[in-house]
Amino acid sequence: MSILAAESANPLLPPLGEIIIGLIAFAIVLFVMFKFVAPRFEQVFRARREAIEGGIERAEAMQAEAQASLEQYRAQLAEARTEAAQIRDQARAEGQQILEELRAQAQQESARIVARGEEQLAASRQQVLNELRGHIGSLAVDLAGRVVGESLEDDARRRGTVDRFLDQLDGMAAGSPDGRTGSSVYAPEGNR
Repeated sequence: MSILAAESANPLLPPLGEIIIGLIAFAIVLFVMFKFVAPRFEQVFRARREAIEGGIERAEAMQAEAQASLEQYRAQLAEARTEAAQIRDQARAEGQQILEELRAQAQQESARIVARGEEQLAASRQQVLNELRGHIGSLAVDLAGRVVGESLEDDARRRGTVDRFLDQLDGMAAGSPDGRTGSSVYAPEGNR
């Protein structure tokens, strides 16, 4: 019988009292787990999830802020480039204007110098012509006095003779391209 009793008890199955005590202990552990540990785990998981989600939101906000800063930087850079181009164009325009003003001043100065030179040349020419007239006049009076055989000491007579002679010289110079004419005879007023 003892073999039968031994056979009826399964060595793999624990005794019924141990199963009941094990189930009660498991229920107490399970109750403690659901009552205290699970909410704590849930609270920790929720805090981590919120921290992660908040970190993601902050990262997205920072990324959006960085993108906005990048766009603002690019806009400022484009504006600075545009402003630099405007300054460069304005400097070119001012330089061109200064060159034009300097060129105009140089042309005015050149025209003034040329005009002054022409005035001085005209004055010198007039002075030389006056000196030549006087010298030619005195030579002509002497020569005319010798040719005519009379003295041309009288001032009024001499001036008239000199003026007529110079007028004839001017007429002869205007008569031919090289300033020469055919033979002309100078005849004083009294012998014409």
